[in-house]
Amino acid sequence: MASVQIHDVRKSFAGFEVLHGVTIPIEDGEFVVLVGPSGCGKSTLLRMLAGLESITAGTISIGERVVNNVHPKERDIAMVFQNYALYPHMTVADNMAFSMKLRGAPKSEIETRVSKAADILGLKPLLERYPRQLSGGQRQRVAMGRAIVRDPQVFLFDEPLSNLDAKLRVAMRTEIKELHQRLKTTTVYVTHDQIEAMTMADKIVVMHDGIIEQMGAPLDLYDRPANQFVAGFIGSPAMNFIDGKLVAGAAPYVETVSGAKLPLASAPAGSDGKPVVYGVRPEHLELADDGVLAEVVVVEPTGSETQIVARVGSQDIIAVFRDRQTVRPGENIRLRPRTSAVHLFDKDTGKRL
Repeated sequence: MASVQIHDVRKSFAGFEVLHGVTIPIEDGEFVVLVGPSGCGKSTLLRMLAGLESITAGTISIGERVVNNVHPKERDIAMVFQNYALYPHMTVADNMAFSMKLRGAPKSEIETRVSKAADILGLKPLLERYPRQLSGGQRQRVAMGRAIVRDPQVFLFDEPLSNLDAKLRVAMRTEIKELHQRLKTTTVYVTHDQIEAMTMADKIVVMHDGIIEQMGAPLDLYDRPANQFVAGFIGSPAMNFIDGKLVAGAAPYVETVSGAKLPLASAPAGSDGKPVVYGVRPEHLELADDGVLAEVVVVEPTGSETQIVARVGSQDIIAVFRDRQTVRPGENIRLRPRTSAVHLFDKDTGKRL
């Protein structure tokens, strides 16, 4: 195992810079998730860490060694790809053992490592099968087993669950997290799915347009987003954003374009009259007689909770309730934000106030 230090890394393609000085410290044994929308640079950064892309500027270190110019096979990393990348003409056992055979490892060592990895991943009954005889989840476990057999310093995962159905993604998410807890190997995991990031990571790195928007523990990002982008990206359903003007005083509030008054616990100094964005998560809205008037647009019962899309003035917002609701589209309800959980963002910069 080893720590990973990504320092001021930049990447350009034909003079166009796609990564703008990215710095990420990764501790030994840490599970770090790079998350962001398509095109944010997360997969490019992972490929640079793996040695599959050159580094335009900056340094990447694994342990004490700078690996900018080190060949991929000499970096002591193992990568799990989105498309499994299994050899179709080889059995599960041969797929898992292939990298060790290339290194000329003794047969007894290969058999021991393959057996141990198969035990960890529940692949013992499948060792003599071929990839075509496996389900998607089984193939992904074989790809993970091939990585485990190498006993690397760092695991790299590039959106490994994207090809799986929803139920299997949940199961594999648990398996990968349990695997990390057992092996304690430093892991860098790339995904665009913020639920994967929240449930698996020790540390999340939110990327956007080649820069880091925020980095920290999952619940820190959820509770204290640095800006409107992070607030909207982390959390499902996404945070509601309502434009308005801040009115300071003994009982501060934000007045929307339609005249609705959204309460605040407090107002930043010198912010009276400032254009702001009022952010409140769907689960932090409550039904109350003194709430803001809203018209029900859609009711979505999911069993464990009820999601309601409601219109405040000209803007739709989402509210989530753990108990069952009997309201119907077209009816009026009153929603009160939990003021202790409200976020305010600067209208122009998007930064949290």
